[in-house]
Amino acid sequence: MGRAMSELSGPRVTVGIDVGGTFTDFVLLENGRIRIWKCSTTPADQSRAIASGLAELGIRRAVIVHGTTLATNALLERRGARTALLTTAGFADVLAIGRQNRPHLYRLHQERQPPLVPDGWRREVAERLDAAGKVVTPLDEEAVDEVVGRLASEGVESLAIVFLFSFRNPAHEKRAAERIRARYPHLSLSLSSDILPEYREYERTVTTVVNAYVSPLVGKYLERLVQAGVEGHLPLEEGRIRVMQSNGGVVGPRQAAAQAARLVLSGPAGGVVGAFFVAREAQPDSPVAPHIITLDMGGTSTDVSLCPGTIPYTSENTVAGLPLRLPAVDVHTVGAGGGSMAWVDAAGVLHVGPQSAGAVPGPVCYGRGGQTPTVTDAHLVLGRLHPAYFLGGRGDVSLDLSAARSALARLGQALGGLTAEEAALGVVQVANATMERALRYVSIERGFDPRRFTLLPFGGAGPLHACALAEALDIPRILVPPHPGVLSALGLLVADVTCDASRSLLCSADEALAESGPLLQALQELVAQVRAKLHEEGFPRPKVEASLDLRYRGQSYELAVPLPLPPTAEAWEKVQRDFHAAHQQRYGYAMPTETVEVVTLRVRGLGPVPRPALPRTPRGPEEATPALLDLQPVWFRPDGPTATPAYARSRLRPGNRLVGPAIVFQYDTTVLLHPGWEAEVDEWGNLWMKRADSG
Repeated sequence: MGRAMSELSGPRVTVGIDVGGTFTDFVLLENGRIRIWKCSTTPADQSRAIASGLAELGIRRAVIVHGTTLATNALLERRGARTALLTTAGFADVLAIGRQNRPHLYRLHQERQPPLVPDGWRREVAERLDAAGKVVTPLDEEAVDEVVGRLASEGVESLAIVFLFSFRNPAHEKRAAERIRARYPHLSLSLSSDILPEYREYERTVTTVVNAYVSPLVGKYLERLVQAGVEGHLPLEEGRIRVMQSNGGVVGPRQAAAQAARLVLSGPAGGVVGAFFVAREAQPDSPVAPHIITLDMGGTSTDVSLCPGTIPYTSENTVAGLPLRLPAVDVHTVGAGGGSMAWVDAAGVLHVGPQSAGAVPGPVCYGRGGQTPTVTDAHLVLGRLHPAYFLGGRGDVSLDLSAARSALARLGQALGGLTAEEAALGVVQVANATMERALRYVSIERGFDPRRFTLLPFGGAGPLHACALAEALDIPRILVPPHPGVLSALGLLVADVTCDASRSLLCSADEALAESGPLLQALQELVAQVRAKLHEEGFPRPKVEASLDLRYRGQSYELAVPLPLPPTAEAWEKVQRDFHAAHQQRYGYAMPTETVEVVTLRVRGLGPVPRPALPRTPRGPEEATPALLDLQPVWFRPDGPTATPAYARSRLRPGNRLVGPAIVFQYDTTVLLHPGWEAEVDEWGNLWMKRADSG
């Protein structure tokens, strides 16, 4: 960990590896050249796919930047470590009580998922702090020894320690941890004062428990990868691995294992980082930062995010029904992917997802035992995929058109006698409706006009749906990068090394900014904290950013506003103006004369990583005939197929223009240009698509 990440530039090979539900994606960066690869994910052990892909790429030694779904899957499948909770006397049932939310408002009988920690492992000890962090009842250290001793004898592997008001004063939590580590060094510990030193007791408890639940699994997995690099089983350069976090930054394996809850949304975060990087590189002379809406459609789900000139972040996330209040790229996820299964309910209504065929058995056309038709099967039947061009025609993955047609024909019969093609069109339309709702949620419902943004589709299936979704929301332009199917893996390579820290202040602005107020002291301490951690990662002078969660007095929700450093009087005036403007945009009103409260201070440290310079080629002729493959019958309407020119993306050159309908085949995805749309290739190989009548 001692050498700076900047040393990774030069002759070294760096590989971004993104593990998805169906495929594991590789982007290899060597001396400014980019190579890509995909192989089937191995859900039982993700490292098998990593080893296989690196071997197929012929990598001898490399630095790996890794995005993993291990923590996410552990939560979704409830297969984390055997976890217990140690808390203040009287608060053992916080997890069970929760917020008393009703997922189905009018359903008389509802069942909630059981807490991650069962009743018998939620234990209490005598201790108490008041709301200011002053000791009311000292910690009963002997009770800690007794309680933890019983838990250890019952096979508990991980322990979450959450004491009341420890975000004000962590002394009791840290003292308890000292005693436990001295007696039970094998026990994994997660302290709320380390994981989430913020108010809101339920969210703080759940987030700490989630960390305790997934950390042992992630730690063992990363330890295996590092050890495999040391022993030579994986071609890692001196065991060097970085891991993507939910906040869009990467971190070393030791810190990743200690705070594994920060990895739960790492996959979607990498995609947004990669998309924003590509959009910025595509317009280097623009004085305005990219305004894009990202559409990441993979095998299991679709992730969308709106970037209004910057990558958006949030600290309010819900994963597997659990609130996770850790910084993350603001992404909205819906269950619509290439592997989403189509089914008909008892009333004869067609549904698509959220169930997915995943990597095993996968879509019917993969020939691995799948029986239920998926979105991928629908595209194959509609002529939008071609067996000869799928994954570059690799022999290890072939598409069975007859099997897909039979599955869609059965679905059509269940829908009242539709043909296979009619059923396939219905499947695509239902999937599009799900994704359209997601795009409206991150744009229109948050006060943004999608007509002022560019849609950037990626993932294996995103470019197939881009035109239909852009038409539905009147989005004027679409930007398809050169390698959209592996863009999340590219995002791993351009992500900075980051460290986040936070602290709840819960006071008025005047109190926070007073000379002896809590803001300046907390800012100084958090800045020192993130700098120390980044120094361990090899960055002696990291960049530091800060933000404040603010609200009007009496509100129970906050908005994050950047805090200029140093926090001068002028800076605070700007913060207030920005808060009023943000409140006006999000909620339709502002109250400039009302008291503003400072809820939480957030500090982020960034260790910059060298970014590759994407290759640029001068524009040439508009004629794209050299890239033409053949005419492909493609279904856009139920009345029959349209003879559609098919092009090879690898043969397209800057300046080439396409007029829809057209279809572009490439190794990692397929791009569908609808009738009435046109496209042009820019100097970086990006495909810009717009409506033919948009001028």
